[in-house]
Amino acid sequence: METGVEMEPMPTCREDEHEGGSDTFFPASEESFGRAARMLHAAGDEARLRLMIRLSEGEMCVTEIAAESGEGMSTISQRLKILRGEGLVVGRREGKHVYYSLADRHVYDVILTILAHADE
Repeated sequence: METGVEMEPMPTCREDEHEGGSDTFFPASEESFGRAARMLHAAGDEARLRLMIRLSEGEMCVTEIAAESGEGMSTISQRLKILRGEGLVVGRREGKHVYYSLADRHVYDVILTILAHADE
């Protein structure tokens, strides 16, 4: 059927034209792919991403985050619950307060990489 749109042919190549071939695939387990997808999903919400950036500057309690953002404590707590559930943030209890921070440097590096790519 003629559509009036000329299609470019699909590129073809031989396996021997590429260094490494399929041996260069990252050796992650199926469980790692699932966990990574859940982590990215948790971080994929703009408000949660902004919260992680704020926590990259240092630990904060829910009360401080709510006061700074102008949002309710229950909203902040729900976001933190999702991030904590996927291991992206950790909490440290001190009296009646729980202070949250990013889980580790890997989380910070991933966030910065994604934001840098988004700025390109």
